[in-house]
Amino acid sequence: MTYQVDEREARKAYVRRRQTIVFSISGAVLAVVLVIALLFNFHVFGLGEVETPASQPNYGNAAPCAVKDSSGKAQYVSNASVGIRVMNGTSHGQFAKAVGEALANRGFSVQKIDNYSSTDVERTTIYFGKNAINQAYTLIGNFTDATMIMTAREDQLIDVVIGATFNDLQDTNSSPQSGKTITNIEGCKAADSMTKLPADTKHDAYTAQ
Repeated sequence: MTYQVDEREARKAYVRRRQTIVFSISGAVLAVVLVIALLFNFHVFGLGEVETPASQPNYGNAAPCAVKDSSGKAQYVSNASVGIRVMNGTSHGQFAKAVGEALANRGFSVQKIDNYSSTDVERTTIYFGKNAINQAYTLIGNFTDATMIMTAREDQLIDVVIGATFNDLQDTNSSPQSGKTITNIEGCKAADSMTKLPADTKHDAYTAQ
């Protein structure tokens, strides 16, 4: 009888040891998983980071490199030589009018103020053709969070579609100055190598004077 009791107690002790080992291993595994999850969640050492359009050059859109002149330099142009059409891509009334007037005060040649085909534009977008690349660089330098997209447009009119993230124009002291060397967008491409461009939109042609 005493032997049976001792055997039963020994079996219970064995089961408890097994449970303790299993629980310890499970706890350790869960702790490791938790640590790894926290590392990814807080992007420690860059873990789990995904490059979003907002963190990419030109917000993820392909951009052409500025055009060099005969001296081998790519320079910002005068604001007066940049013809623009400002369009409201949001549901906020008079948005384009206010931005257009502010750009006109900076000397840009505002040709028209209008509404865009959509009121759900998130980020201010500057559309231009291959013959207004340096003008586009000059213009975008006056914005803090705009993106530029080259289209199949042949003339020099530039469309500015105001998006919901627009807050204010860049401070004039930090905006491009005519004759200064253009800072290319990182990862820019030669304009001639950019194919399958978005189609142009209907507009009155503009050529810089």
